[in-house]
Amino acid sequence: MSELIIWTYDWVPEGPRGFVRDLRLRWACEEAGLAYSVRTVPFDGRATNHLEQQPFGQVPFLTDGELEIFESGAGLLHLARKSERLMPRDPAGEVETVQWLFAALNSIEIVTLPWWFLNISGVGQNGMAGWMTSRLDQLEKVLSEREWLAAQRFTSADLLMADVLRIPRVRSSGNRPASEAYVTRVTDRPAFRKARADQLAHFAAADKKRPAAG
Repeated sequence: MSELIIWTYDWVPEGPRGFVRDLRLRWACEEAGLAYSVRTVPFDGRATNHLEQQPFGQVPFLTDGELEIFESGAGLLHLARKSERLMPRDPAGEVETVQWLFAALNSIEIVTLPWWFLNISGVGQNGMAGWMTSRLDQLEKVLSEREWLAAQRFTSADLLMADVLRIPRVRSSGNRPASEAYVTRVTDRPAFRKARADQLAHFAAADKKRPAAG
């Protein structure tokens, strides 16, 4: 079996810790029981120091033997194909999982992420607010009618959607009890807790290697 390697930064400031997207791949491997290791590229110079592996200078990217995969969604789909715990093998369950994977990225995160950036930048009139409210309200209706997004059980679609929704500012942007219960339910899973703790420990250990400020 080929070796799975998840690539992330060697260090990030405190703010993004627990939210850097290598967590999605760590979490998937923990859920599926897939052995993996974590390696790093430097945070300093990140815009250009690993363009051969990730043409936009981002993380994560995934190595699986001779395969190299960038974008967290693509890496997650690759891992889901390795384990029925992440995606059912029957055609209906697989299609349902894949469509919700794409929905998390292309219908929800495409709105919540720019809204979040504008929100923290202090823009007085955030033009994304109405669009985001509409999308989250639509998702709230879906989640009020089902426990899981696909196949009537946890899949990689839930992993990705919950990761998109768990941003604190997004969670506090309205009263959506079904969505809140969903995020809590998914992130209470032991695999998430371990993946997040491991990421936090990784970046905390890197603090000791950084030169002191000033």
